[in-house]
Amino acid sequence: MTNTALPNPAATPAASNITKPNSPTTDTTAIVTGGTRKLARRKGRVEPIYYLFLLPTLVIFTLAITVPGIMGIFFSFTDSIGIGEWNFNGLTNYIAMFSDPAILQSYLFTFGFSIATVIVVNVVAFMLAVGLTSRIRFKTGLRTIFVIPMVISGIIIAYVFNFLFSNSLPAAGAATGIPWLSTSLLANPDLAWVAIVIVTAWQAVPGTLLIYIAGLLSVPGEVYEAASIDGANKRQQLFRITLPLVAGYVVINVILGFKGFLNAYDIIVGLTNGGPGTSTRSVAMTIIAGFNGGDYAYQMANATIFFIVAVLISLLQLSLTRGRNAL
Repeated sequence: MTNTALPNPAATPAASNITKPNSPTTDTTAIVTGGTRKLARRKGRVEPIYYLFLLPTLVIFTLAITVPGIMGIFFSFTDSIGIGEWNFNGLTNYIAMFSDPAILQSYLFTFGFSIATVIVVNVVAFMLAVGLTSRIRFKTGLRTIFVIPMVISGIIIAYVFNFLFSNSLPAAGAATGIPWLSTSLLANPDLAWVAIVIVTAWQAVPGTLLIYIAGLLSVPGEVYEAASIDGANKRQQLFRITLPLVAGYVVINVILGFKGFLNAYDIIVGLTNGGPGTSTRSVAMTIIAGFNGGDYAYQMANATIFFIVAVLISLLQLSLTRGRNAL
């Protein structure tokens, strides 16, 4: 019998060229990787329809805000009165601003009024928020009542309080024999700003109140339960637990309120119209009065400086609220 030797597969050249089929694990990995890449590309790409929706708003904002703003800054370097011919005068308007007592007084009043109103609004709103989030009856109805001033026009509120300060309160003071109440606050150059702060706060408290209520409701109840077990009273819980946990809401309310009060106009017009004299004239009133009086370019320079101040305050707000999870 002849022994026939079997060929060695390892020694056969053809065997080394045989390609092994891909394993199921390799195929699955390739599919998953390819799908992930496609999904990432799809997520990173913005659908054109979104730009189409954005276009109308962008056009309106550009035509109504951006273009007039750029034109105003341009004319602040001229001697324009709003119509007719004009000539460039460089920084003349800006230099004159910083030596104008009327403009300096308007900035002093506006900043002082804004600081005082921010303090009053936040203190009152926070106290109301603490009360309206506690275990009291009819708190839902009370929240609705306290929010009503926010939906009323500022000029209407101003005219109503103007009547109260000019007629009702002096009449009550004369009837009760209280001397300081017998005269109108609006007629006193030294105290007219107090009436403006009261009326502005009356309208602004509801919006601030809602933000504080949202902040207080976000604090877990377990924190107060643990504090009570440790023997903390209500005052300690307020100052050592509540205030630190809602500090982000306080910062937001303070910055937004201050920035909003800098633009005060309608309530001041309805209460004092900038008087007595010019003791309660805000920056916004000064700018608008200049437009109507032919000082277009001069007040445009004033408006430009005021815009820069508002931008700086906005940047301060972003720096203070960055990284906070308040809202």
